[in-house]
Amino acid sequence: SETTFILPPTDSAATVRLRSFTPNGSEVFGAGHNALGAWLWLVETRFGQVTPETGFAQQIGADVLPVEVSRNLDGQIVISMSQSAPSFGKKFTDQTRLADSLGLGRSALSTGFDAQVVSTGAGHLLVPLVDQAAVDGAIPDARKLTAILEDVDGEGCYLYSLDSNSADAVAYARFFNPIMGISEDPATGTAAGPLVSLLISRGHCPDGVTAIVEQGYSLGRPSRIRVTVNGTDVKVSGSGVVVADGVLHL
Repeated sequence: SETTFILPPTDSAATVRLRSFTPNGSEVFGAGHNALGAWLWLVETRFGQVTPETGFAQQIGADVLPVEVSRNLDGQIVISMSQSAPSFGKKFTDQTRLADSLGLGRSALSTGFDAQVVSTGAGHLLVPLVDQAAVDGAIPDARKLTAILEDVDGEGCYLYSLDSNSADAVAYARFFNPIMGISEDPATGTAAGPLVSLLISRGHCPDGVTAIVEQGYSLGRPSRIRVTVNGTDVKVSGSGVVVADGVLHL
């Protein structure tokens, strides 16, 4: 969904500077899975042996955010990235218009809470649906959804339900960002952080524990995004594999 460029930092507190762009050339911010992939590559190819005490920081836009590196029991590299403190933005209350933009009937939208923009570095519209079937059944209309996102100052749209494929997950989600040229994203840390922050604020999961958000199942690329929220401290964690490498001659 994005291409991330690794640059020398312009802030001395940062280890590296990251700039990320979507297919239509829009620059995106926030510590998400594009940044996580960059750090996996950096640790594997550039930084050599690291320990949990090794400190890193990434410069993304105007923010300098801590990055932690560890290994799980299987020896995989795990990257944990701090995000900005949660900011709760505008709500969208026109359920008829929202359902229409998603290609769904109005009954697919949860009536308990309104859709709301939440940011931990990037502001996304979080839309509660009744169940996984509703999430999987969405077929967004890019033009109509873009108009709604512009109305609420949202960047992307994160559909979620509170049922999941595994007992340890708190939500099941899909992400769309027609404004930035992303038809669908299999893993979106910049949306999972806001979602868990919102769920904590609404009493759906406790503060201070690691919550798992499932995403990417509808694309055949299942992801389990780990989010830990302690008050205003938000961290997204994950691991991955390098699937290809190469050299571009410019």
